[in-house]
Amino acid sequence: CLSIQGPAWVRGPEKGSVTVLCRYSSRWRGNNKWWCRGADWSTCRILIRTNGSEKERKSGRLSIRDNWRDNSFLVTMEMLKQNDTDTYWCGIEKFGTDRGTRVIVTVYSVGKDTMSSSKLLSAMPTVDSNGYIMSSDLHERTHYILLVFVKVPVLLILAGIVLWLKGSTQKVPEEQWRDTLCSSLDSEPLGKDIDP
Repeated sequence: CLSIQGPAWVRGPEKGSVTVLCRYSSRWRGNNKWWCRGADWSTCRILIRTNGSEKERKSGRLSIRDNWRDNSFLVTMEMLKQNDTDTYWCGIEKFGTDRGTRVIVTVYSVGKDTMSSSKLLSAMPTVDSNGYIMSSDLHERTHYILLVFVKVPVLLILAGIVLWLKGSTQKVPEEQWRDTLCSSLDSEPLGKDIDP
Protein backbone atom coordinates (compact mmCIF):
# COMPACT_ATOMS: atom_id res chain seq x y z
CA CYS A 1 0.00 0.00 0.00
CA LEU A 2 1.67 3.19 -1.18
CA SER A 3 1.38 6.41 0.82
CA ILE A 4 1.38 8.73 -2.19
CA GLN A 5 1.79 8.48 -5.96
CA GLY A 6 2.10 11.04 -8.72
CA PRO A 7 3.35 11.37 -12.29
CA ALA A 8 7.10 11.18 -12.83
CA TRP A 9 6.93 14.28 -15.03
CA VAL A 10 4.49 16.72 -16.59
CA ARG A 11 4.94 19.41 -19.20
CA GLY A 12 3.02 22.53 -20.12
CA PRO A 13 3.27 25.47 -22.52
CA GLU A 14 4.67 28.84 -21.54
CA LYS A 15 1.81 31.15 -20.42
CA GLY A 16 -0.39 28.04 -20.20
CA SER A 17 -1.14 25.80 -17.24
CA VAL A 18 -0.38 22.33 -15.96
CA THR A 19 -2.36 20.19 -13.51
CA VAL A 20 -0.79 17.43 -11.41
CA LEU A 21 -2.92 14.64 -9.91
CA CYS A 22 -1.46 13.00 -6.80
CA ARG A 23 -3.11 9.97 -5.20
CA TYR A 24 -2.73 8.86 -1.61
CA SER A 25 -3.70 6.05 0.74
CA SER A 26 -7.15 6.52 2.35
CA ARG A 27 -5.57 6.68 5.81
CA TRP A 28 -4.23 10.16 4.95
CA ARG A 29 -7.62 11.55 3.87
CA GLY A 30 -7.87 14.25 6.59
CA ASN A 31 -4.19 15.25 6.55
CA ASN A 32 -2.94 18.43 4.92
CA LYS A 33 -1.47 17.99 1.43
CA TRP A 34 1.22 20.25 0.01
CA TRP A 35 3.25 21.16 -3.09
CA CYS A 36 6.88 22.15 -2.74
CA ARG A 37 9.72 23.10 -5.06
CA GLY A 38 13.34 21.98 -5.05
CA ALA A 39 15.42 18.99 -6.13
CA ASP A 40 16.39 18.11 -2.55
CA TRP A 41 13.49 16.85 -0.44
CA SER A 42 14.92 18.13 2.83
CA THR A 43 15.28 21.72 1.57
CA CYS A 44 12.34 22.03 -0.85
CA ARG A 45 10.16 25.10 -0.26
CA ILE A 46 6.42 24.49 0.35
CA LEU A 47 4.52 26.75 -2.05
CA ILE A 48 0.94 25.84 -1.13
CA ARG A 49 -0.91 23.46 1.22
CA THR A 50 -4.46 22.39 1.98
CA ASN A 51 -6.03 23.15 5.35
CA GLY A 52 -7.50 19.73 6.17
CA SER A 53 -10.60 20.22 4.01
CA GLU A 54 -11.69 19.73 0.40
CA LYS A 55 -11.95 23.46 -0.19
CA GLU A 56 -9.69 24.78 -2.96
CA ARG A 57 -6.84 27.01 -1.84
CA LYS A 58 -5.14 29.56 -4.08
CA SER A 59 -1.83 31.33 -3.79
CA GLY A 60 -0.74 33.50 -6.70
CA ARG A 61 -0.53 31.28 -9.81
CA LEU A 62 -1.02 28.08 -7.77
CA SER A 63 -4.09 26.25 -6.55
CA ILE A 64 -4.57 22.99 -4.64
CA ARG A 65 -7.74 20.98 -4.00
CA ASP A 66 -8.16 17.76 -2.03
CA ASN A 67 -10.73 15.12 -3.07
CA TRP A 68 -11.44 12.73 -0.19
CA ARG A 69 -13.84 10.53 -2.17
CA ASP A 70 -11.15 9.84 -4.77
CA ASN A 71 -8.19 9.87 -2.34
CA SER A 72 -6.38 12.38 -4.53
CA PHE A 73 -5.49 16.03 -4.76
CA LEU A 74 -4.92 18.36 -7.71
CA VAL A 75 -2.25 21.02 -7.98
CA THR A 76 -2.59 23.54 -10.80
CA MET A 77 0.15 25.90 -11.93
CA GLU A 78 -1.09 28.74 -14.17
CA MET A 79 0.60 31.31 -16.42
CA LEU A 80 3.68 29.10 -16.66
CA LYS A 81 7.09 30.68 -17.14
CA GLN A 82 10.30 29.09 -18.42
CA ASN A 83 11.86 29.38 -14.96
CA ASP A 84 9.02 27.25 -13.51
CA THR A 85 10.84 24.24 -14.98
CA ASP A 86 12.10 22.41 -11.90
CA THR A 87 11.66 19.49 -9.50
CA TYR A 88 8.54 19.61 -7.35
CA TRP A 89 7.00 17.31 -4.73
CA CYS A 90 3.43 16.23 -3.93
CA GLY A 91 3.38 15.73 -0.19
CA ILE A 92 1.32 14.65 2.80
CA GLU A 93 1.83 16.36 6.15
CA LYS A 94 1.82 13.82 8.97
CA PHE A 95 3.16 13.26 12.44
CA GLY A 96 6.80 12.22 12.21
CA THR A 97 8.05 11.96 8.64
CA ASP A 98 6.02 13.52 5.82
CA ARG A 99 5.41 11.47 2.69
CA GLY A 100 6.08 12.73 -0.82
CA THR A 101 6.62 11.86 -4.45
CA ARG A 102 8.81 13.71 -6.94
CA VAL A 103 7.35 15.38 -10.06
CA ILE A 104 9.48 17.01 -12.77
CA VAL A 105 7.72 20.00 -14.34
CA THR A 106 8.93 21.13 -17.77
CA VAL A 107 7.75 24.36 -19.40
CA TYR A 108 8.22 24.64 -23.17
CA SER A 109 7.98 27.61 -25.53
CA VAL A 110 4.90 27.58 -27.74
CA GLY A 111 5.78 26.53 -31.29
CA LYS A 112 8.90 24.63 -30.27
CA ASP A 113 8.89 20.88 -30.00
CA THR A 114 10.60 19.86 -26.80
CA MET A 115 9.33 16.30 -26.56
CA SER A 116 12.92 15.13 -26.93
CA SER A 117 13.71 16.67 -23.55
CA SER A 118 11.13 14.38 -21.96
CA LYS A 119 13.15 11.38 -23.11
CA LEU A 120 16.00 12.60 -20.93
CA LEU A 121 13.81 12.50 -17.85
CA SER A 122 13.89 9.11 -16.23
CA ALA A 123 10.88 7.92 -14.27
CA MET A 124 11.44 8.96 -10.69
CA PRO A 125 10.49 6.63 -7.84
CA THR A 126 8.27 7.70 -4.95
CA VAL A 127 10.34 8.48 -1.88
CA ASP A 128 9.84 9.63 1.69
CA SER A 129 11.78 12.42 3.35
CA ASN A 130 14.58 10.06 4.33
CA GLY A 131 15.10 9.21 0.67
CA TYR A 132 13.77 5.66 0.94
CA ILE A 133 12.17 4.35 -2.24
CA MET A 134 8.43 3.88 -1.78
CA SER A 135 7.47 2.52 -5.22
CA SER A 136 8.94 1.76 -8.64
CA ASP A 137 7.81 3.10 -11.97
CA LEU A 138 4.38 1.76 -12.92
CA HIS A 139 5.36 1.07 -16.53
CA GLU A 140 8.33 -1.11 -15.55
CA ARG A 141 6.21 -2.97 -13.00
CA THR A 142 3.48 -3.65 -15.59
CA HIS A 143 6.04 -4.89 -18.11
CA TYR A 144 7.57 -7.24 -15.52
CA ILE A 145 4.16 -8.65 -14.55
CA LEU A 146 3.29 -9.24 -18.22
CA LEU A 147 6.66 -10.89 -18.80
CA VAL A 148 6.33 -13.28 -15.86
CA PHE A 149 2.65 -14.16 -16.08
CA VAL A 150 1.89 -13.91 -19.83
CA LYS A 151 4.88 -13.83 -22.17
CA VAL A 152 7.03 -16.56 -20.57
CA PRO A 153 4.15 -19.07 -20.10
CA VAL A 154 2.99 -18.53 -23.71
CA LEU A 155 6.52 -19.17 -25.01
CA LEU A 156 6.80 -22.33 -22.87
CA ILE A 157 3.45 -23.61 -24.14
CA LEU A 158 4.44 -22.97 -27.76
CA ALA A 159 7.78 -24.74 -27.26
CA GLY A 160 5.95 -27.71 -25.71
CA ILE A 161 3.52 -27.92 -28.64
CA VAL A 162 6.38 -27.84 -31.14
CA LEU A 163 8.24 -30.62 -29.30
CA TRP A 164 5.06 -32.70 -28.97
CA LEU A 165 4.29 -32.36 -32.68
CA LYS A 166 7.86 -33.22 -33.60
CA GLY A 167 7.74 -36.36 -31.45
CA SER A 168 4.32 -37.54 -32.71
CA THR A 169 5.12 -37.23 -36.42
CA GLN A 170 8.20 -39.40 -36.70
CA LYS A 171 9.41 -39.83 -40.24
CA VAL A 172 9.10 -43.27 -41.85
CA PRO A 173 12.36 -44.16 -43.62
CA GLU A 174 12.03 -43.83 -47.42
CA GLU A 175 13.17 -47.41 -48.10
CA GLN A 176 10.57 -48.84 -45.73
CA TRP A 177 7.84 -46.75 -47.38
CA ARG A 178 8.94 -47.87 -50.87
CA ASP A 179 8.95 -51.57 -49.83
CA THR A 180 5.46 -51.25 -48.31
CA LEU A 181 4.08 -49.58 -51.43
CA CYS A 182 5.62 -52.12 -53.80
CA SER A 183 4.39 -55.11 -51.79
CA SER A 184 0.90 -53.62 -51.78
CA LEU A 185 0.95 -53.22 -55.54
CA ASP A 186 2.28 -56.76 -56.08
CA SER A 187 -0.44 -58.32 -53.94
CA GLU A 188 -3.31 -56.62 -55.74
CA PRO A 189 -4.16 -57.75 -59.25
CA LEU A 190 -4.28 -54.98 -61.75
CA GLY A 191 -7.25 -55.04 -64.00
CA LYS A 192 -8.37 -52.91 -66.88
CA ASP A 193 -11.87 -52.42 -68.05
CA ILE A 194 -12.07 -52.69 -71.79
CA ASP A 195 -15.19 -51.45 -73.51
CA PRO A 196 -16.35 -53.54 -76.43
